[in-house]
Amino acid sequence: MLYIIGLGLADERDVSVKGLEIIRKASRVYLEAYTAVLLVNQQQLESYYGRPLIIADREMVESHSDSILASADTQDIAFLVVGDPFSATTHTDLALRCRQHDPPIPTRTLPNASILTAVGATGLSLYTFGQTVSMVFFTDSWRPASFYDRVVENAGLGLHTLVLLDIKVKEPDLEAMARGRVVYEAPRFMSVAQCARQMLEVEGERGQGVCGRERLAVGVARLGSEDERIVAGTLEELAGADLGPPLHSLVLCGKKMHEMEWEYVREFAVDREKFDRVWKAEYAGQG
Repeated sequence: MLYIIGLGLADERDVSVKGLEIIRKASRVYLEAYTAVLLVNQQQLESYYGRPLIIADREMVESHSDSILASADTQDIAFLVVGDPFSATTHTDLALRCRQHDPPIPTRTLPNASILTAVGATGLSLYTFGQTVSMVFFTDSWRPASFYDRVVENAGLGLHTLVLLDIKVKEPDLEAMARGRVVYEAPRFMSVAQCARQMLEVEGERGQGVCGRERLAVGVARLGSEDERIVAGTLEELAGADLGPPLHSLVLCGKKMHEMEWEYVREFAVDREKFDRVWKAEYAGQG
């Protein structure tokens, strides 16, 4: 059987008891290491689990999954995922390959916390979130703005938008590849500040007002850990905020933000007086 096991958000202790029992008995244990990462290193995980981990990068999961599924019809294989297994479509694809295998490979999923639910720690109601979007690192020649259309749709319904921020792990250096060498760039993790700046940049081009300087937003970092950070303010304020080490995410507040949500979120505000003023002028009474 292939076990797809969620590890939670922070460290080695977030795995469930059921998950840990399976990890310690499995023939092979893979750690998916590109859609998200834990806040601890591989050695710390291996020490706690009592098992060596095989790092499954993007290429292995998407192009060479046969190596993961080898003998999974006769042995137990554990595939570990940061957060919750089905928060990323990659893992749905892996489960489908098990169904299509000849003979089919039985699968079992063990869920865990993900950013999709942990973001409730901000005080914003999960019932009033719209479509989740992703923000990638802009380059000089590539500045995708497809996220903006989804934000417009959410804003039209008064809903919050969770923005997942780009991470680059084991990304090939294109210049080195052009010279025939395989070299990987150093890992990079987008910050709340960079995300806010890119949103303001796109707003300047699109001009529909959904990512303006006075739009209220909440930045989060390392949710679920002992040093988690939550900072609220306008996008302009968050563009200059430092939330420390990764991983970061950002939420754009919808206009239907309830008074109870405002009362909770304001405690995290960079400038509480400004936060209150903007909320009362643009958000209060919209729900």
